[in-house]
Amino acid sequence: MFASWGRFVYRYRWATLASSGVLLAISIAGMLMGGTLTSGGPLTSNLESARAGNLVTSELATSKVTSNFVLIFSSKTQSVSDPAFKDALTAALAPIEGDPRISALVSPYNAPNARVAQALTSTDGHQALVSIDLKSSGTQAHNDYDALRSQVHSDTLTVTGTGFVAINEAFNKTLESDLQRAEFVTLPVTLVLLVIIFASLVAAGLPLGVGILTIVAGLAGTFFLNRFTDVSQYALNIVTLIGLGVSIDYSLFVVNRFRDELANGASREDALATTMATAGRAITFSGITVAVGLSAMLFFQGTFLASMGAAGAIVVAVAVVYALTFLPALMSILGPAVNRLRLPLFRSHRPAGQLGLGFWGRWATSVMRRPLVVLLPATGFLLLAASPFIQLRLANGDVDMLPTHLEARQGYDQMIANFPGRDQTTFNIVVNYPDGSPQTPARISAQSDLAQRIAAIPHVLQTTTAGVGRHIVLIQATTSYPATSDESRSIVKAIRADQGVGDGGQVLVGGQTAVDLDTITFIVDRTPLAVGFVVVVTYIVLFLLTGSVVLPLKAVLLNFLSIGASFGALVWIFQQGHLSNILGFTPQSIDPSIPVILFSIVFGLSMDYEVLLVSRIHEEYVRTGDNTHAVASGLERTARLITGAAAIMFTVFLAFGLAEVVIIKAIGIGLAVAVAIDATLVRALVVPAVMRLLGDWNWWAPRPLKRLYDRAGLGDFKVEPIPEPELEVA
Repeated sequence: MFASWGRFVYRYRWATLASSGVLLAISIAGMLMGGTLTSGGPLTSNLESARAGNLVTSELATSKVTSNFVLIFSSKTQSVSDPAFKDALTAALAPIEGDPRISALVSPYNAPNARVAQALTSTDGHQALVSIDLKSSGTQAHNDYDALRSQVHSDTLTVTGTGFVAINEAFNKTLESDLQRAEFVTLPVTLVLLVIIFASLVAAGLPLGVGILTIVAGLAGTFFLNRFTDVSQYALNIVTLIGLGVSIDYSLFVVNRFRDELANGASREDALATTMATAGRAITFSGITVAVGLSAMLFFQGTFLASMGAAGAIVVAVAVVYALTFLPALMSILGPAVNRLRLPLFRSHRPAGQLGLGFWGRWATSVMRRPLVVLLPATGFLLLAASPFIQLRLANGDVDMLPTHLEARQGYDQMIANFPGRDQTTFNIVVNYPDGSPQTPARISAQSDLAQRIAAIPHVLQTTTAGVGRHIVLIQATTSYPATSDESRSIVKAIRADQGVGDGGQVLVGGQTAVDLDTITFIVDRTPLAVGFVVVVTYIVLFLLTGSVVLPLKAVLLNFLSIGASFGALVWIFQQGHLSNILGFTPQSIDPSIPVILFSIVFGLSMDYEVLLVSRIHEEYVRTGDNTHAVASGLERTARLITGAAAIMFTVFLAFGLAEVVIIKAIGIGLAVAVAIDATLVRALVVPAVMRLLGDWNWWAPRPLKRLYDRAGLGDFKVEPIPEPELEVA
């Protein structure tokens, strides 16, 4: 089937290129049209904290969502009570005073009462906080903030902007700059690595070109998806991250196999047919496994993970399409010219048929002579690397994900540290009566009793009735502990356990801590189903690739070793804080979305290398029937490319590790660690050792399944025998 496709592309190569050009034009148009991406998105409205928040917003006029930011005015020498401080603050605010974009502006000097004025004054008296509400929302609010903030200056006071709008704007701008920085670093370094791998500028340019085409189409697909559902702005980073990596990965294997076949004397058409029957087949199955891994995120509908999974699957599909259409069509036109512009400093390309027992063949032979001596230490190291994951602590990311040099982050830290009550955590307890008013005598009494019981919970400072609606009463409780602390979580759990309001009332808890708990529960509860789906589907795909029921099981188990090691590194670095000074971030609990994203991507990419390696081993096993020879020969033929592809992926991911937003930095470094481990320890040591120990059992399948596989013709490579040196293992 794949060989026939290769011949089809060869015969209609110009039409295929024209079709790729049309796809590129559509992609550019879609990318230029853009879309409105979200900064994360709320959880599904079925969760308790979301229901509580919706009730408060709908029933209490004072709780309507507004776009707010704050300006902090500071002086080391003057206090807020000094006339000079007031005059300087008033002068600084004069350009925006009465601006039609502002709905409210409150400072210590125009506060409605002394209590509010005190809350807007720092504990040391040297800072004043000005709260500003905007009439706009969303993107327009961000634009209004930029315009208003640029007008506020002072010669004697230090002005710092922060608050909801300012922090969101900081996230947006930092994510955009992170993406640009990653692309700026990745593209030239990738080109250098490709030149080293291929020793030819023409051959090196092909994968990079496919990578750029893939990213453009992937971004267009993401914006198209945005027309039907909310899509997180993080999806753009994921599309670039995965799209560039897998497209170059796939193109590298296709180009290399095509060069091999040409060097062995095949015509352009036969070379392309064989390339598609082997490398094309492998990257198709690889693309399926990567897309399956990313589809794990689709099980988390109601969070931004689902849109990221869909966007990632789209860009992987595009990468496979370009590698099976545009790339072979262009190679069929170039023919031997694919090797032009050779670089004399690098070793020229040698075709597979001329390979002797090179470094990787000798390496595989050495590993398979003593498989247990290699396997046990390597596995022990991977388990040790995974061990910090046992101490994983999940919590939603907050402002700490921003770098400390940003004004919004600095202002937030000042606000929390210096202004009274700002470091407290507030719990919104909504007592809901769907059937009527909450203001009957019996219900008022029950609410009072509930407030007293909440006040008696350890670590609760006070409770107050904050609002009354048609069907609800809002009770607020506060604690001095952070929102993500164990103490705050215990308070939420204790309140939720108390439903003693009777008379048809229902107690719902909202606020940051409740959202935090609900998010973790939501993700943890769906993880087993997502992981199970990915494992089962991947197992089936690998059986269709190899015709074995043993190799897919081996692949899944080794995948979990790579994933475990990357998760251990994630906790060791970002939660426990090792390397935090070098990498420039604040140690913190792990956002619950990060393990899901890492699992989805790492599982797919690990299977990518597994497919590319095992497909070549399988090809040799079908040809010779010798498992040991097939493993050594397969590693000899693919290890250099897998190492090169891994170096490129490592570069791409590490470039995202330079990001300033911690969630992107964590994903980038986690993926870089996973790829490095998988391409070295796992593929170069563990895989040959395990396959040597299993012997011919690697290829076993029950007879009914084997007959089904043979009847489907999925193992037909249509490859002519190539003279091979003997690779013996003692």
